[in-house]
Amino acid sequence: MTVTKLSAQELFRAAYENRYTWDKSFPGYSADITYKYDDKVLTGKVVIDANLKAEVLDVDDEQAKKSIHGQAWEIAIHRVRRSFEETHSTNTFSYGDTDETGATEILVGGKSEGDKYKVRNNEVCHVHRLIHGTFVTINTFSSHDTGAGYLSHTYDSVYHDPKTGEQKGGRSEFTDEYEKVGEYSILNRREIRTEAAGKISVQEFVFSNIQLLEPVAA
Repeated sequence: MTVTKLSAQELFRAAYENRYTWDKSFPGYSADITYKYDDKVLTGKVVIDANLKAEVLDVDDEQAKKSIHGQAWEIAIHRVRRSFEETHSTNTFSYGDTDETGATEILVGGKSEGDKYKVRNNEVCHVHRLIHGTFVTINTFSSHDTGAGYLSHTYDSVYHDPKTGEQKGGRSEFTDEYEKVGEYSILNRREIRTEAAGKISVQEFVFSNIQLLEPVAA
Protein backbone atom coordinates (compact mmCIF):
# COMPACT_ATOMS: atom_id res chain seq x y z
CA MET A 1 0.00 0.00 0.00
CA THR A 2 1.40 3.36 -1.02
CA VAL A 3 0.69 6.37 1.17
CA THR A 4 0.59 9.49 -0.98
CA LYS A 5 2.06 12.47 0.84
CA LEU A 6 0.36 15.80 0.22
CA SER A 7 2.54 18.33 -1.54
CA ALA A 8 3.57 21.37 0.50
CA GLN A 9 1.27 23.49 -1.67
CA GLU A 10 -1.72 21.18 -1.08
CA LEU A 11 -1.13 21.15 2.69
CA PHE A 12 -0.81 24.94 2.83
CA ARG A 13 -3.74 25.50 0.49
CA ALA A 14 -6.06 23.36 2.68
CA ALA A 15 -5.12 25.41 5.77
CA TYR A 16 -5.46 28.68 3.81
CA GLU A 17 -8.95 27.69 2.68
CA ASN A 18 -9.86 26.67 6.26
CA ARG A 19 -9.58 30.30 7.48
CA TYR A 20 -12.86 31.94 8.40
CA THR A 21 -13.81 34.71 5.94
CA TRP A 22 -16.94 36.72 5.20
CA ASP A 23 -18.84 35.80 2.03
CA LYS A 24 -19.77 38.09 -0.87
CA SER A 25 -23.18 38.78 0.72
CA PHE A 26 -21.64 40.32 3.85
CA PRO A 27 -23.55 43.62 4.36
CA GLY A 28 -21.14 45.26 6.79
CA TYR A 29 -21.95 46.28 10.36
CA SER A 30 -21.94 49.07 12.90
CA ALA A 31 -20.81 48.79 16.52
CA ASP A 32 -20.21 50.88 19.60
CA ILE A 33 -16.53 50.93 20.55
CA THR A 34 -15.01 51.32 24.00
CA TYR A 35 -11.25 51.86 23.76
CA LYS A 36 -9.16 51.48 26.90
CA TYR A 37 -5.51 52.41 26.82
CA ASP A 38 -3.60 52.29 30.11
CA ASP A 39 -5.78 54.59 32.27
CA LYS A 40 -7.76 56.21 29.42
CA VAL A 41 -11.26 55.17 28.34
CA LEU A 42 -12.86 56.55 25.16
CA THR A 43 -16.08 55.63 23.39
CA GLY A 44 -17.39 56.06 19.86
CA LYS A 45 -18.79 54.15 16.90
CA VAL A 46 -17.28 52.01 14.18
CA VAL A 47 -18.83 51.23 10.79
CA ILE A 48 -17.38 48.62 8.43
CA ASP A 49 -19.33 48.69 5.15
CA ALA A 50 -20.06 45.95 2.62
CA ASN A 51 -16.84 46.87 0.76
CA LEU A 52 -14.96 46.39 4.07
CA LYS A 53 -14.08 50.07 4.35
CA ALA A 54 -13.82 51.16 7.99
CA GLU A 55 -14.98 54.46 9.51
CA VAL A 56 -14.65 55.70 13.09
CA LEU A 57 -17.26 58.17 14.37
CA ASP A 58 -17.69 60.28 17.52
CA VAL A 59 -14.05 60.03 18.65
CA ASP A 60 -12.32 63.42 19.02
CA ASP A 61 -8.93 62.22 20.25
CA GLU A 62 -6.93 61.87 16.99
CA GLN A 63 -4.47 59.29 18.34
CA ALA A 64 -7.29 57.14 19.73
CA LYS A 65 -9.22 57.50 16.47
CA LYS A 66 -6.15 56.35 14.54
CA SER A 67 -5.69 53.33 16.84
CA ILE A 68 -9.37 52.31 16.55
CA HIS A 69 -9.33 52.77 12.77
CA GLY A 70 -6.18 50.66 12.55
CA GLN A 71 -7.89 47.80 14.37
CA ALA A 72 -11.10 48.10 12.32
CA TRP A 73 -9.01 47.98 9.13
CA GLU A 74 -7.14 44.90 10.44
CA ILE A 75 -10.43 43.18 11.28
CA ALA A 76 -11.80 43.78 7.79
CA ILE A 77 -8.66 42.96 5.79
CA HIS A 78 -8.38 39.53 7.42
CA ARG A 79 -11.99 38.61 6.63
CA VAL A 80 -11.73 39.36 2.90
CA ARG A 81 -12.34 36.21 0.87
CA ARG A 82 -9.62 35.81 -1.75
CA SER A 83 -9.00 32.59 -3.61
CA PHE A 84 -5.70 30.79 -3.13
CA GLU A 85 -4.83 31.56 -6.76
CA GLU A 86 -5.44 35.29 -6.29
CA THR A 87 -3.09 35.41 -3.30
CA HIS A 88 -0.43 32.82 -4.09
CA SER A 89 -0.34 32.08 -7.84
CA THR A 90 3.15 33.62 -8.15
CA ASN A 91 4.57 31.59 -5.23
CA THR A 92 5.96 28.08 -4.89
CA PHE A 93 5.92 25.97 -1.73
CA SER A 94 8.25 23.35 -0.27
CA TYR A 95 8.52 21.52 3.04
CA GLY A 96 10.83 22.72 5.79
CA ASP A 97 11.19 21.16 9.25
CA THR A 98 8.54 19.80 11.61
CA ASP A 99 8.80 21.31 15.11
CA GLU A 100 8.23 19.70 18.52
CA THR A 101 4.51 20.62 18.44
CA GLY A 102 3.97 18.75 15.17
CA ALA A 103 3.72 21.93 13.10
CA THR A 104 5.05 21.54 9.56
CA GLU A 105 7.10 24.39 8.11
CA ILE A 106 6.20 25.61 4.61
CA LEU A 107 8.93 27.54 2.78
CA VAL A 108 7.84 30.01 0.10
CA GLY A 109 9.65 30.57 -3.19
CA GLY A 110 8.79 32.70 -6.21
CA LYS A 111 7.55 36.25 -5.77
CA SER A 112 7.35 36.01 -1.94
CA GLU A 113 10.62 34.10 -1.51
CA GLY A 114 11.82 34.21 2.10
CA ASP A 115 8.34 34.06 3.60
CA LYS A 116 7.60 31.05 5.83
CA TYR A 117 4.53 29.48 7.37
CA LYS A 118 3.76 26.57 9.69
CA VAL A 119 0.66 24.39 9.47
CA ARG A 120 -0.77 22.29 12.32
CA ASN A 121 -4.19 20.58 12.44
CA ASN A 122 -5.18 22.19 9.12
CA GLU A 123 -4.53 25.68 10.50
CA VAL A 124 -1.77 28.18 9.76
CA CYS A 125 -0.17 28.57 13.21
CA HIS A 126 2.95 30.55 12.26
CA VAL A 127 3.45 33.35 9.74
CA HIS A 128 6.79 34.98 8.83
CA ARG A 129 6.21 37.50 6.04
CA LEU A 130 7.89 40.55 4.58
CA ILE A 131 5.26 43.31 4.73
CA HIS A 132 6.11 46.90 3.70
CA GLY A 133 9.84 46.28 4.14
CA THR A 134 9.60 44.66 7.59
CA PHE A 135 9.48 41.00 8.61
CA VAL A 136 6.35 40.29 10.66
CA THR A 137 6.32 37.05 12.65
CA ILE A 138 3.05 35.80 14.17
CA ASN A 139 2.60 32.67 16.29
CA THR A 140 -0.95 31.47 16.97
CA PHE A 141 -1.43 29.59 20.26
CA SER A 142 -5.16 28.85 20.19
CA SER A 143 -8.08 29.33 17.82
CA HIS A 144 -11.88 29.47 17.60
CA ASP A 145 -13.67 26.91 15.43
CA THR A 146 -16.66 28.71 13.87
CA GLY A 147 -17.91 25.63 12.02
CA ALA A 148 -17.11 27.52 8.81
CA GLY A 149 -13.38 27.92 9.30
CA TYR A 150 -11.07 28.93 12.15
CA LEU A 151 -10.29 32.30 13.74
CA SER A 152 -7.21 33.03 15.85
CA HIS A 153 -7.93 33.40 19.58
CA THR A 154 -4.53 33.99 21.20
CA TYR A 155 -1.39 34.91 19.25
CA ASP A 156 1.63 37.18 19.32
CA SER A 157 3.47 39.35 16.81
CA VAL A 158 6.95 40.79 16.54
CA TYR A 159 8.72 42.85 13.85
CA HIS A 160 12.30 42.51 12.61
CA ASP A 161 14.51 44.48 10.25
CA PRO A 162 15.05 42.23 7.18
CA LYS A 163 18.66 43.40 6.69
CA THR A 164 19.99 43.29 10.27
CA GLY A 165 17.51 40.90 11.88
CA GLU A 166 17.16 43.44 14.70
CA GLN A 167 13.81 43.49 16.52
CA LYS A 168 11.75 46.64 15.90
CA GLY A 169 9.49 47.69 18.75
CA GLY A 170 8.09 45.37 21.39
CA ARG A 171 6.45 41.96 21.26
CA SER A 172 2.65 42.13 21.35
CA GLU A 173 0.29 39.46 22.68
CA PHE A 174 -3.29 39.42 21.37
CA THR A 175 -6.52 37.89 22.67
CA ASP A 176 -9.48 38.00 20.27
CA GLU A 177 -13.08 37.11 21.15
CA TYR A 178 -15.99 36.78 18.74
CA GLU A 179 -19.77 36.64 18.70
CA LYS A 180 -22.20 35.40 16.08
CA VAL A 181 -24.27 38.22 14.56
CA GLY A 182 -26.77 36.87 12.06
CA GLU A 183 -24.77 34.43 9.93
CA TYR A 184 -21.42 36.04 10.69
CA SER A 185 -18.71 35.75 13.35
CA ILE A 186 -17.61 39.27 14.33
CA LEU A 187 -14.88 40.40 16.71
CA ASN A 188 -16.33 41.84 19.92
CA ARG A 189 -13.14 42.21 21.98
CA ARG A 190 -9.42 42.49 21.32
CA GLU A 191 -6.79 42.93 24.00
CA ILE A 192 -3.22 43.82 23.02
CA ARG A 193 -0.42 43.60 25.59
CA THR A 194 2.84 45.07 24.31
CA GLU A 195 6.15 44.78 26.11
CA ALA A 196 8.79 47.35 25.22
CA ALA A 197 11.77 48.57 27.24
CA GLY A 198 10.68 46.46 30.22
CA LYS A 199 7.21 48.05 30.37
CA ILE A 200 3.88 46.46 29.46
CA SER A 201 1.16 48.61 27.91
CA VAL A 202 -2.36 47.26 27.51
CA GLN A 203 -4.95 48.27 24.92
CA GLU A 204 -8.48 46.90 24.90
CA PHE A 205 -11.02 47.35 22.11
CA VAL A 206 -14.57 46.30 23.09
CA PHE A 207 -17.20 46.24 20.33
CA SER A 208 -20.79 46.14 21.56
CA ASN A 209 -24.27 46.63 20.06
CA ILE A 210 -22.99 45.03 16.84
CA GLN A 211 -25.63 45.31 14.12
CA LEU A 212 -25.47 44.20 10.50
CA LEU A 213 -26.14 46.96 7.98
CA GLU A 214 -29.05 46.77 5.59
CA PRO A 215 -27.87 45.20 2.32
CA VAL A 216 -27.48 47.79 -0.42
CA ALA A 217 -30.02 47.27 -3.21
CA ALA A 218 -28.38 46.15 -6.42
